[in-house]
Amino acid sequence: MEDITVDELRRRMMQGEQLHIVDVREEWEYDEFNIGAKLIPLAELPQHMEYLNQFRNQELILHCRSGGRSGQAKQFLASQGFTGVRNLLGGMLEWQRTEQV
Repeated sequence: MEDITVDELRRRMMQGEQLHIVDVREEWEYDEFNIGAKLIPLAELPQHMEYLNQFRNQELILHCRSGGRSGQAKQFLASQGFTGVRNLLGGMLEWQRTEQV
C-alpha cells in the first residue's frame, strides 16, 4: 500500500475518521510531542504482534521522527503478512514543520 502524506493524515484526523496509527519512536520522543497514536517503539514491535494482528488486513499507519524507523517497521510488518501498512512521509518533523506554516 502507498505511503501517506502529512496533509492526508491531518485531513482525515480532522474529519474524525477512525484511524489505526502506531508511533514507533522511543517513549521520550513520544513524551515530547505526539499526535495521539499508540506508542510501540520499533525494537518492541515483535513483542506486540498479538495487538497488531487485529490490523493485519486493514490500513495501519506508522510514523516516527522522520520516516526511517517507520519505514523499517512497515517492511517488518509486510514480511509478517500485513497488507495495509502505510508510512507517514516525513514523520513528526514534517508534521511540526507544516503545522507552523
